[in-house]
Amino acid sequence: MDDCVVIALFRHGMTEANRRKVYLGWEDSPLCPESMHFSTNKRYECYFSSDLKRCQHTAEILFPDHPLILLNNLREMNFGKWEGKTYANLKEDKHYQSWLSDPMGFAPPDGESLLGFTNRIGAGWKQIVNEIMNQNRHRVAVITHSGVIRMLLTQYARDKKSFWDWGVEHDKGYELIFEKEALRRGQRCTLLQEVPLTVKEPG
Repeated sequence: MDDCVVIALFRHGMTEANRRKVYLGWEDSPLCPESMHFSTNKRYECYFSSDLKRCQHTAEILFPDHPLILLNNLREMNFGKWEGKTYANLKEDKHYQSWLSDPMGFAPPDGESLLGFTNRIGAGWKQIVNEIMNQNRHRVAVITHSGVIRMLLTQYARDKKSFWDWGVEHDKGYELIFEKEALRRGQRCTLLQEVPLTVKEPG
């Protein structure tokens, strides 16, 4: 249908840092071996990715031989000096506790504020929408990070939920289906559906 646009959101595969439950923002970490075996039969007209290696690698696994449009605006939040640290490492830090209780009022040292993160993701979304409108795209995929996906679902999913109420797993994506004019106007999607990933059979 010419008036319908599908934007699929996929989180990168599980990384070694995710497994250790450390803060992972602009730093990178290799994918775990099990992340190499996910697949999907979904295909799209255009593929956007965070420029961080874990997202590019995931895109190559899920959508081999398809060129990527890399956007640094699709990066995860920059956790600054907290990168690579766990809750256990930081729980006695007063600044960290202040950030947990008021993420709008505090930012990680040398990191990114929640407002800055929100504005950056908004700029990335605008880049995607402009590509859709200018090139008359109807089906696009975005390979990015959990924080980015939560932010986009909070703003554009049909059902209104808070940031932390959205579950963003490594083994599934979401397709947001918009009426084209609603997308142009920055309105919410009309339908949201999960896209489970499958595990490739050996051989």
